[in-house]
Amino acid sequence: MNMNGQTALVLGLGRSGAAAARLLAARGARVIAVDNADGDALQTVASSLRERGVDVRLGVTRPAPLAADLVVLSPGIPPENTLVRELEAARVPIISELELGFRFCACPVVAVTGTNGKTTTTGLCARVLQAGGKRTTAAGNIGLAFCELLARGEPLDVAVLEVSSFQLERIEQFRPRVSVMLNVTPDHLDRYPSLREYAAAKERIFANQRADDWAVVNEDCRGRFAALRGPDGPRQVWFSARSHRPGCAFWLDGTKIAGEGEGELLDMTATRLRGPHNAENIMAALATAMAFGVPLASARAAIADCRPLPHRCELVAEIGGVRYVNDSKATNVDAVEKALAGFREAVVLIAGGKDKGFDFAELNDTLRRKVKLAVLIGETRDKLAAAWSSAVRCVKAGSLQDAVEQARRAAAPGDVVLLSPACSSFDMFRDYEDRGERFKQIVRALASG
Repeated sequence: MNMNGQTALVLGLGRSGAAAARLLAARGARVIAVDNADGDALQTVASSLRERGVDVRLGVTRPAPLAADLVVLSPGIPPENTLVRELEAARVPIISELELGFRFCACPVVAVTGTNGKTTTTGLCARVLQAGGKRTTAAGNIGLAFCELLARGEPLDVAVLEVSSFQLERIEQFRPRVSVMLNVTPDHLDRYPSLREYAAAKERIFANQRADDWAVVNEDCRGRFAALRGPDGPRQVWFSARSHRPGCAFWLDGTKIAGEGEGELLDMTATRLRGPHNAENIMAALATAMAFGVPLASARAAIADCRPLPHRCELVAEIGGVRYVNDSKATNVDAVEKALAGFREAVVLIAGGKDKGFDFAELNDTLRRKVKLAVLIGETRDKLAAAWSSAVRCVKAGSLQDAVEQARRAAAPGDVVLLSPACSSFDMFRDYEDRGERFKQIVRALASG
């Protein structure tokens, strides 16, 4: 892709937008970067970009019309944004940072998407490929933007990327050698009108794949994606954590992961990862290893060495026989259901936050079986109480500190206090990590007396 002498407009200077601006400037483009915010962190980013010749404009809520050959849109900017609509009307090409990175990427790509489990699976895929001797790094939404990875100039055999529906909305040529679809359950319904539109955005991961590419897909999604039903689509590898279903290459039998024609491949008890949802993540990584010819023994050893990521059913402390678990990353209903499924103990659940448009009553059957008390916080606490009070006793808390203290008083030895919010964090916290860290601070203060 030749950008010499061309003008590129980058909208949004978050992590991916800043990375796109740096890469474009390094490739000879005239770059204009615009963000409607203006704070200390952005000023630092702006200063760094200006040193690279980028024209940065902060605090711009309604920029004047700008002539550009290409627009790179940050994933947080919604499609109905007025400037985006105007650029579309002017027929200016608009792409995502993911698409931009692909156009400069010289190696094959593994792309992992799904509602839940993306980060864990992306890390697992990178680990098993490294164990097979491949030079690779996990990037995308996992922490290192794709364009930032490419700007480093490190030699790569494979790029392993966590990709979101927001990024996939604006792809054109993006073609992963291996695509992974972990699951599609209700999420981001504050952006998408329905689950169908959300699933359609996810489905774009398959759009440009060909017969010599691989699509690794959860059997629960079978029949959902039209792109996989065409004659020229990718090779399909199905997996299931529910049972051995016809056509599945991998499935879960108790704690053992089995493969078609292979028998037992891996026992979950030999890993640090627990629960059917992690079995799905592992099966996706095993399929990715198979696609790149990584020996099973190498992949198995790499998986056994992986630790659970922070804020994902992370044990914080045990106090008076009660385990306190941080699952702040559970920002939708399906993630909470999977977290609760992993406990045999009675659970005191702390939930709530910013509403993303879910039907919280979908959890009621699970709540009846698993939860003795729900402590509710944030903007959604009234909505949650209305949805859940027929299934479980609910109380409301004014803060996370208050919620932990109420949960502590309600929990008995042998119980679990679980922070699994089913909501985003932006009503009370910077992000889910900030929420999880605050929970850990409160719990550790309790543990220290």
